[in-house]
Amino acid sequence: MLEPVTDPEKAFHAAPLHPDGNLFRHLPLRFGDPEAVGEVVVEGLYQVGRQDPAPIGAEAGLAVPRPDGGVELHLASTDPHGDRDRTAACLGLEPDRVRLVVTGVPGATTDREDLSFQVVLALLAQRTGRPVKMALSREESFHAHTHRHPALLRYRHHADALGHLVKVEAQILLDGGAYADVSSEALAAAAAFSAGPYVVPHVFVDAWAVRTNNPPAGRMRGEGALQACFAYESQLDKLAAKLGVDPLEIRRRNAMATGDLMPTGQAVTCPAPVGALLDAVAAEPLPPLPVDEPDTEWLLPGGPGGAGDPAAVRRGIGYAVGMVHMLGAEGADEVSTATVRISGEQATVICAAVDTGQGFTTLARQIVQEVLGVTDVWIAPVDTDQPAAGPTSRGRQTWVSGGAVEKAAQMVRHQLLQPIAANFGMSPELLQIADGKITSYDGVLGMPVSEALEGKELWATAQCRPHPTEPLDDAGQGDAFVSLAFCAMRAVVDVDIELGAVRVVDVTVAQDVGRALNPRQIEARIEAGVTQGVGLALLEELQAEDGRLVNPSFAGYRLPTALDTPEVRIAALVEERDVVASFGAKAAGAAPAVVAPAAVAAAVRAATGRPVTRLPVRPQDAVV
Repeated sequence: MLEPVTDPEKAFHAAPLHPDGNLFRHLPLRFGDPEAVGEVVVEGLYQVGRQDPAPIGAEAGLAVPRPDGGVELHLASTDPHGDRDRTAACLGLEPDRVRLVVTGVPGATTDREDLSFQVVLALLAQRTGRPVKMALSREESFHAHTHRHPALLRYRHHADALGHLVKVEAQILLDGGAYADVSSEALAAAAAFSAGPYVVPHVFVDAWAVRTNNPPAGRMRGEGALQACFAYESQLDKLAAKLGVDPLEIRRRNAMATGDLMPTGQAVTCPAPVGALLDAVAAEPLPPLPVDEPDTEWLLPGGPGGAGDPAAVRRGIGYAVGMVHMLGAEGADEVSTATVRISGEQATVICAAVDTGQGFTTLARQIVQEVLGVTDVWIAPVDTDQPAAGPTSRGRQTWVSGGAVEKAAQMVRHQLLQPIAANFGMSPELLQIADGKITSYDGVLGMPVSEALEGKELWATAQCRPHPTEPLDDAGQGDAFVSLAFCAMRAVVDVDIELGAVRVVDVTVAQDVGRALNPRQIEARIEAGVTQGVGLALLEELQAEDGRLVNPSFAGYRLPTALDTPEVRIAALVEERDVVASFGAKAAGAAPAVVAPAAVAAAVRAATGRPVTRLPVRPQDAVV
C-alpha cells in the first residue's frame, strides 16, 4: 500500500497522485518594487482548518432511466446545468440525454455546486433500468460533498512609523484534496485579496493549490478570500500592537477607496466605502458589562451558568474588515436567461436560477410587480429544459438573473404600453405604471393595469451578461473581477482564561450592499453569514487522519447552536449603488462569513494577549 500524501507541504515533492501531478496551480503575484521595505516589519504563520458546509438536509434524489439510454434526475442543486453537463460527461452521454429537475430548496450553503452522488445515482438507474431513489445518511453526506480548503499562510507586513502599509509579502498554500474542483478559482481569490481592502503600493505573493489524499475541497462561501482575511487581519492587529496604535485606527489609515489599485493592477471602479464601514461599526455602543447590569443573569463562557470562576473571565473587542468578489472571475462567461410571460392578471417568471434561501424568488416577484404593476407573480420550477442561469454562488443570481428578469419584464412592459400610447399619440416612455394603474405624464390617461391586460398574453425572453473579465497573467496582473463587496465587523467576546472557553457576546456589522432591495432579507443573510463564521472561528473543524475523516457526524463535528450564536447588530447597510450592477445591488451572504472568523479571533487575541494564529481557536489557544 502506498503511503498517503496528507501534508500539503510535502505534496510538492511526493510521488504524483495523478498524471497531471500534485500541483493544481501556482499563482505568483508581483506588484510594485520588490526592494521596498518599511520601518516596521511584522511576520506571522497562520492556519485555517477544514470547515464543512453542513447542509440542513443530507443529499437525496431520484433517478429515472429514459428510453434513449439517458437519465432524468430529480434532486437539489445549486447549479442544475453544470451538474447535468458534468454528470453526462461522467456517463459518456451528450448533455441533452440527461435532464435534471431541481426539487425544492437545497438547504445548503454553496456545497451543492460540485458533484457528489449524482453520477452514482444515475448509473444505478441506467444499469437496473428502474427508477432509483437514494438518500444519504449524515455520515455519507460528510464524505460525499466537498469542504472548505484548509490553508497555511505565511505573511510579512512592512509599514512606516505611522502605520501606513508599505509592502505585503505572503506565501499561501491551499490543500485541494484529491480532486481539482474549484481550487484554481479559490487560489485566485486568496492571492488577489491577500493584502485585504487596504492601499498597499508593493505586494509580492506566491500562492499554490496542491493535490493530496485528503478529502476534496470545493466551493464554500468566500473560498480563498476567507483564508486570506484571517491572515491579513491578524497581521494588522500585530502591526497595531507593535506601533502602539489602536487596531481600528490602523485600518482607517490604510482603507481602500474607489479608484485605488488592487495588487492585481485592477482599478477599484465600484463603490468601496471601507472607511465609512469602519466608522459605522465604531459608532455603535458596546454591549454592557455584567457589572453594569448586576440584576441580569450573566451567561458565562462554556454554557449556561458557566463551568469556571467568573473572576477568570476577560472581555475582548476585535475588529476586522474584508472583501469578496461578485460573480465569476478570470474570464468566466457570466450569463443568465429569463422569460417573463403575462396572461390576464398573472405573470410567470421562467428562470433556471435556484433559490437556496438567498431570496431570489422574492426578488424576481418584486421586479415583475414593480415593472408591470401586477400582484400575482408565479415563479416556475427549475429544470435543465430551461436556458441556463448559472450556479447560485458569489452573489450572481441577484445581479445576473435579476438583471435578466428585469430586462424581460421591461420588454413586456413596452409591449403592453406601446398600443396604449399610440392611441393617445404619445411615446410609451411618457406612460408610467404605479399602484396598479397606467397613467400619462399629463394626467389625461388613468387606466387600471388589469383592464389593459384583459384578453392579452404577452411574453419576452432576455439575457443579462455583465462586462467581461480576464485571467490573471504570469505576474498575477489583470482585470479579473467584475465587482467587489466589503464588510466591517466588531466582535465582543468573553473568555475564561483558565479553561479557554470562549463566548461570543456581540457582533456588530456594517456592510456595503450597493442598494438594499429587501433590507429584511439582507439582515437575515448577514446574520446567517456571521453564524457560519463564528462556527469556523470557535467550533467547526472536520478532521482527517491518513486521508480519512474521523468525525463525520454532528456528534463529532460541532455546529453553533442558538446558545453559541451572538447578538448580531447591523450598524449600517451602506448604499452606494454600483452603476454596472443590476439595480445597483450587491450580494450579502458571503462577506460576513469571510470577516466574522477574523473578527472573533481578534477579540480573543485582545482578551487573552495570546497570538491566536489558528482557526478554529482551540481552548489551549485561549488559556493564559
